[in-house]
Amino acid sequence: MPKTLEGQITMEKTPSYFVTREAPARISAMSRDTKLIVVVRDPVTRAISDYTQTLSKKPDIPSFESLTFKNRTTGLIDTSWSAIQIGIYAKHLDNWLQHFPMGQILFVSGERLISDPAGELGRVQDFLGLKRIITDKHFYFNQTKGFPCLKKAEGSSKPHCLGKTKGRTHPDIDPEVVQRLRDFYRPFNMKFYQMTGRIFGWDD
Repeated sequence: MPKTLEGQITMEKTPSYFVTREAPARISAMSRDTKLIVVVRDPVTRAISDYTQTLSKKPDIPSFESLTFKNRTTGLIDTSWSAIQIGIYAKHLDNWLQHFPMGQILFVSGERLISDPAGELGRVQDFLGLKRIITDKHFYFNQTKGFPCLKKAEGSSKPHCLGKTKGRTHPDIDPEVVQRLRDFYRPFNMKFYQMTGRIFGWDD
């Protein structure tokens, strides 16, 4: 990490940290004061999105439905499949809480980042002890992508939207499989809401 001067904040992002078993101990050994920001979304939608991304690179992979179950007849979910495993947020958070207090971890709602980007980023700015300078006026909604975009990127006069890999159309998944996954995740979601003190509304 680069040296950080007084009044500066150094940030780094890696999606796999939250689910990597060794990451909390390593980050804590580097700096116990590190603040952690994790963007989470409905684990069912997240799994389908994960599958969609893999499908775009490997079109010949098995169907989402067949990868979801160890045994389709009994309805046993295959928790060793990373697309499913990543969404068991309570389990991963347990690992982080061995090394960091809850007050140093902020969970950002992926859904609210889309529906209210300025509001959700307001929470991020507060968490980092920054003045709230990002407001609604910094965003516009891109109908094509289905995401908010920055009206003007830092140091540029052009708007900035998420890249081509974001906002892909998801394949149609058997509604029965989606329901089975909702039932599977519900207890883990409830535990996660309890641990974070925030209801994300994935089970409504």
